[in-house]
Amino acid sequence: MKVDLLVHSVTQLCTIPPHEGGPQRGAALGDLGLIEDGAVAVKDGRVVAVGPTAEVRAQVSAAAREMDASGRVVCPGFVDPHTHLVWMGDRAAEFEMRLAGATYLEIMAAGGGIMSTVRATRGAPVESLVAAMRPRLDRMLAHGSTTVEVKTGYGLETATELRLLEAIVTLDREHPVTLVPTFLGAHAIPEEYRGRAESYVALVVEEMLPAVAEKSRELGLSSLPFCDVFCEEGAFDLRQTRRILAAAQDLGFPLKVHVDEFKALGGARLAVELGAISADHLVTTAPEELALLGSSATVAVSLPCTPFGLGHSAYTPARALLEAGAALALATDCNPGTAWNESIPFVIALACRYLRLTPRQSLVAATLNAAFALQLGERVGSLSPGYAGDLLVLDVPDYRYLGYRFGANPVALVVKGGEVVCGK
Repeated sequence: MKVDLLVHSVTQLCTIPPHEGGPQRGAALGDLGLIEDGAVAVKDGRVVAVGPTAEVRAQVSAAAREMDASGRVVCPGFVDPHTHLVWMGDRAAEFEMRLAGATYLEIMAAGGGIMSTVRATRGAPVESLVAAMRPRLDRMLAHGSTTVEVKTGYGLETATELRLLEAIVTLDREHPVTLVPTFLGAHAIPEEYRGRAESYVALVVEEMLPAVAEKSRELGLSSLPFCDVFCEEGAFDLRQTRRILAAAQDLGFPLKVHVDEFKALGGARLAVELGAISADHLVTTAPEELALLGSSATVAVSLPCTPFGLGHSAYTPARALLEAGAALALATDCNPGTAWNESIPFVIALACRYLRLTPRQSLVAATLNAAFALQLGERVGSLSPGYAGDLLVLDVPDYRYLGYRFGANPVALVVKGGEVVCGK
């Protein structure tokens, strides 16, 4: 068999197999499918052989490119299933306000927070949005992310939300990283609707959702984006969240939902009830709702950079989720206000310390399980045969370095679809 790429002599090859065709759940989280002195072959963008080097070499008659990965770890490309990557401006001043004691909700009430970014973003043309997003995505790629979800949500008016969606799709077609769009028109109540939240909910349901569906068709998307809602005190209550998500579901949007970041409103239960693909944040989730997630297909996405960025001590109760049997994923939540971080390796370091995950559990949560949080778990996040040839060569001798070390980038080489796209 002739192949496009053969990576061989890998000290530790982490194949990360799915379990029964799905994510790794509960106590089973952490199966790396580890192969010592391993090799992986890629042809036409897909993994075609994986195993010990001697066995894979016996199947490969010629390779257009070979890489010797002795002394290094190879794993699937990271999948980041929750980011707010498209915005203008910054919120450095708010960081200083938080250090002086202001809370997130107090900053929002004073006109800061999400609305600060909205004011900076509205009116920006697609070209400016793409230009602002590109260096952030470049940094994500350099740190090993090969598939990244990106939300709208800094427009909070129909025209800007549509431009944000167009910017995401435009950069997806120009950049090596695969971008997965999410519509987050229900990110906050815009200031012009203060005291008229129900009117804004009606705008999202009656105007924005149909417009996003039509724009998606115009942009040539093969499916509708995800629809997400920030279900939180000071944003959208449970009833409003249900109305928006139900309307989106009726139009064919797959669902995601921000829940229980600061206060438990019952959003995790609603996510399970509606069959949401993921429920994200889950910091203050009630025990009975953790149990519901454990028995559902909804992926629990933890965002440890957010409490870290806010200086909070409460994190997603990951151990309780695993004890309940949940599928757990990790993401950066990259955004300008609480978590401007483009590095999944840093997320893994936080997860090991504050979520009490092991390095192997964290690695699966940032690859295969994260892919299932985007409905892509049968295509990316694993180096099993048939999966995309998206892989990382890590300049470390042991996968445990991902949690053990922090503050440096362990990614030496990024391969996307069998092609080297970052590193040498």
